[in-house]
Amino acid sequence: MKNLRYLKPIFSFFVIGLCITTLSRIFLFLVFKERVVENEDYGSIFLIGLRFDLILICYLAFLPAVLISLLPDSVLHYFKKFLNFYFIFFLFLFLLMELSTLDFINQYDTRPNRLFLDYLIYPKEVVGTLIKSYLPSLIITTILLGIALFLAFKHGKKLFYPQESNYKTKLLLFLFVAFFLFWGARGSLTSKRPINGSNAIFCSDQMTNSLGLNSLYTVAFAAYAMKHEGDVKKYGKMDELEAYSRVKKYMDVTEFIPSEVPFLHLQKPDTTQPKYNVVIFLQESLGAEYVGCLNGLPLTPELDKLSKEGLLFTNLYCTGTRSVRGIEQVTAGFLPNPSESIVKLSGSQQGFFTLADAFGRQNYDTSFIYGGMANFDNMASFFNGNGFKNIIDETDFDKDGKKYALKGTWGYSDEDLVVKANEYFKSLGNKPFFSLMFSTSNHEPFEFPDGRIQLYEQQKNSVHNAMKYADFSIGKFFELAKKESYFKNTIFVVIADHNTRTYGKNLVPVNKFHIPALIIAPNVEKGKTYDNLASQMDIPSTVLALSGITTKTPMVGRNLLKLPKGTKGRTIMLFHETYAFRVDDDIVILNPNAKPLQFKVKSDTELIPVALDEELAKDALAHIVASSNLYKKRVYNID
Repeated sequence: MKNLRYLKPIFSFFVIGLCITTLSRIFLFLVFKERVVENEDYGSIFLIGLRFDLILICYLAFLPAVLISLLPDSVLHYFKKFLNFYFIFFLFLFLLMELSTLDFINQYDTRPNRLFLDYLIYPKEVVGTLIKSYLPSLIITTILLGIALFLAFKHGKKLFYPQESNYKTKLLLFLFVAFFLFWGARGSLTSKRPINGSNAIFCSDQMTNSLGLNSLYTVAFAAYAMKHEGDVKKYGKMDELEAYSRVKKYMDVTEFIPSEVPFLHLQKPDTTQPKYNVVIFLQESLGAEYVGCLNGLPLTPELDKLSKEGLLFTNLYCTGTRSVRGIEQVTAGFLPNPSESIVKLSGSQQGFFTLADAFGRQNYDTSFIYGGMANFDNMASFFNGNGFKNIIDETDFDKDGKKYALKGTWGYSDEDLVVKANEYFKSLGNKPFFSLMFSTSNHEPFEFPDGRIQLYEQQKNSVHNAMKYADFSIGKFFELAKKESYFKNTIFVVIADHNTRTYGKNLVPVNKFHIPALIIAPNVEKGKTYDNLASQMDIPSTVLALSGITTKTPMVGRNLLKLPKGTKGRTIMLFHETYAFRVDDDIVILNPNAKPLQFKVKSDTELIPVALDEELAKDALAHIVASSNLYKKRVYNID
């Protein structure tokens, strides 16, 4: 142990940091115990909490560990005061954030997040509020912080000044120290991805889940996520009221509900009908080019057959090139923004409209079923905070002890997914349900079980064979569902999130945004096609109108089945930072800090430059501005 004395500052930082966060978590547990214990395995918040506390502390300890380990004592002497200040500063932040947590939870039902940062730009208003409404807490916090700083500077030298040690020993041990800090910061060595906030979710109570984190982590994550939110001014400026007005021109809504929510309106059933279940089967990377009934490759015999049993959308386009964009559209119908998807942005992790929220208010069971890990791309966090009551993912497959077809890089196969989903839907009995299923098999490295399909090409693990297997699984799902009582009362939507690799010679490769969508439902005529230009974001509005429920909705998508004859189709496509707004065969393309360009769409692969229609360009910009304002002002909800 004598050889390790030079690491005393690191050990002290770990011990004090863990004491602050753990004692705070125990205190919060006792305060909210009545609510927390309603959740099964509520004790998980302490194990999860320890994990996330170590993650953050390991990150913060890495720089001091490098300095202490690699610098000889003669040089390290000059860094003693810096190290002392460094450790005290971050421990102070730990304590400050934890002391702020109780009042924040009481106000917002979650740990400090993006809102905490938002309020920092309004110091006058915030300080006034604290003095008027939280004076006792402010006094207690100030006293405790004062005591902590006094003790820190009194004993800091003893705790955080590095001690002299043998330099060769430090160098030899550095690899071990660095390895353990890397391991701790990553959270795992077995997981393919570093641990993130979604891994703290173990129940349907957002506040309880947040207790498993620490407040410095949640605020740091919010600050990090802000860099992805972008500045839409680089596309142009527009008054928000003008932007809202221009967007409303493209909505099939005659009456809006007066509200802070700009596009809030009432969605009623098209006709008198029962309330139906809704299942959206989101297909990973299934572009139209792979779908036989859309004149693509002959890879989808099952979907081709099913297209005769419902309504096939032949001219529908996704909004982006990532799964989170597809999820954003089919669950929330949110206007796509050139910044990051709202699935990942910190300000939309709670209180953001989704179909699950709407159906949940109608006493529907709401679920997300996925063969992979739901923490990927922050899905679990977004779903858990926005209406999805049950999240079933790879860990649930692991725990049930059943034999499944294949567990690959991205999780369990689509075949296993559909079996699991069908079992879950059966277990609900007569309770109505809304569910999002998300496939994985048609994703590189294209793993799927042997003997299921006749290979399209000899190399088994290819995109074409994976698409055939994904199609096989779609067929299997409907084969299973048709045997169950829930089938006749359910609206099924099969739709892609995006295409595979998106590329092309045009500014926006339009052909790579073309995706399939099929609705099979009791109240949809069989064997029909919808051939007008349409957007992925129109599907949730259409499904909501078919579902039989009456609800408020802020979605700007159209009910495609009730559009007045002659209405021009409209799509929005995001390709990196390029924003394409298409109305019929006219497409306006906006790039950051550049003049808009307009083209005539001769075909999906041929765009002909034409003179700019200034009004159409303003309409395109309006959709960007409106989306940004909806997110930043937190006005995409129905409350």
